[in-house]
Amino acid sequence: MLLSIFSGLVVSVDALFIGISLGLQKKCRFLYLAVINVFLLGLCIVGFFVAGQIYELIPFDPDLIVGFAFIALGLWTILQYFIFDYVSKRKGTTEEVNAAAKTIVIVGLVMSIEAMLITMGITFVLLPYSTMVIPITVALAHFGYSSLTFYLARTKHMQRIPLAFCHAISGLALIAYGLMALFVEFGEIAL
Repeated sequence: MLLSIFSGLVVSVDALFIGISLGLQKKCRFLYLAVINVFLLGLCIVGFFVAGQIYELIPFDPDLIVGFAFIALGLWTILQYFIFDYVSKRKGTTEEVNAAAKTIVIVGLVMSIEAMLITMGITFVLLPYSTMVIPITVALAHFGYSSLTFYLARTKHMQRIPLAFCHAISGLALIAYGLMALFVEFGEIAL
């Protein structure tokens, strides 16, 4: 059980950067973050049950799926921000408000899907000893980390950080987690 809690806390660290990126957006309120995290909890629970059901059906190690999925989510997080930023600058200030709202929704979806994949990955690794502690820990860690940095981002010193920097770090954290999952898998194959 302690390994489940520790894993959930460690792999949810990217929520720190997601909280910063949402906190730096003036249109984002804490209520939006709370709604995102309620949705995230639901997806974590779904991911836990799905992982238990499909584990035996996957003909290869699920770490490969987790690794490539995280790399794709990380790249998508980085690219979607820069695409929306580019579009909003080209179309003027009215589109900036719409782009900010779309970014909040997309970041929320990415964060929720990423948390579901984290839950599935931990469940795969810890089967047959997986319990409901895994999705609850992942969801609470995401909420705690993102809430803390959301409020820190509202301080004077943190508001000087460019929003693009936070999105890039959040995406790179997802890519790093995906690469770790792949390297662990390829390291096991090499041994």
